[in-house]
Amino acid sequence: MVVTQGSVAENVAVNGSRRLSPQEIADSLRERIRAGDLKPGDRLPTQAELAEEFGVERGTVRQALRALQEDGLLTDVSKGSPPRIAAPAPARRGPQPTMVGLAPRLTEAFSATDVRVDVVCHTSETLMVALGEPVRLIHEGSIRPASIDLRILLPSRDIELAFPRLVEEQGAGDPVHERWLEMRNAQLRVLQHNLQALRSTHGMDVRVRFRALPFTPPVKLYLLNGEEALFGYYTLVRREEEWGSRTLDMYDALGSQSLLFSFVKRVGDRDAVFVEETQKWFDALWETITTDLTLP
Repeated sequence: MVVTQGSVAENVAVNGSRRLSPQEIADSLRERIRAGDLKPGDRLPTQAELAEEFGVERGTVRQALRALQEDGLLTDVSKGSPPRIAAPAPARRGPQPTMVGLAPRLTEAFSATDVRVDVVCHTSETLMVALGEPVRLIHEGSIRPASIDLRILLPSRDIELAFPRLVEEQGAGDPVHERWLEMRNAQLRVLQHNLQALRSTHGMDVRVRFRALPFTPPVKLYLLNGEEALFGYYTLVRREEEWGSRTLDMYDALGSQSLLFSFVKRVGDRDAVFVEETQKWFDALWETITTDLTLP
């Protein structure tokens, strides 16, 4: 086997012993964290101290620390002081119905100083209800974000919806579309009013914005502070509902019962990539093919 001079320089220390790789240093520190020798909130030794302990250059230590940060085990790696051991990632819960699982996740998101929530939905009914809890806690004084930025993507009023729709066409007009539009606009008004009221009552910087999609989204999505993505499918059912003087026989999606699947950035690489790519997808829709949605 041919060994180049460069590989020798990288793997052999001055005293002739094999030099540890970044992965081996990361594994050693990971084991200390797992064993409890390093606890959440503890600071690591400085890079100089770690380099001396392991007999390597600081650049090797930095690579090891970055690997531990990517695994969610360290925080503040890029700052001047030594990084801290991160708190354990939240336990993975099984999927929950939207009406059950959304409010607690929103409440945690609203505990941040700057709140950013991006939503794709068919109507904002469940979101409107779920936001009641963090808004209540703000009025109670338990949480106090400095800013709230909410962006919502919903179907345009000008498209033919894939759902809800009548099982059979019934002549001129579309009462199901009229019903959906009436509900969508009423829910958005309530949601907008409840959040924007925080500007006058608590002096918060609040922005609530809507844009219209040129298609019917088959899924619902909640992106919370760029750290968590809640994802659920709209599953269609056939049902009847009284609306005005008519009985509407339609295919509809009961969004409050849709199961939400949680993807958390700190859990691991797969979740982190899903959250990041989903955020890019949302931003691209917002900035390209969507149009202004104004309430009458």
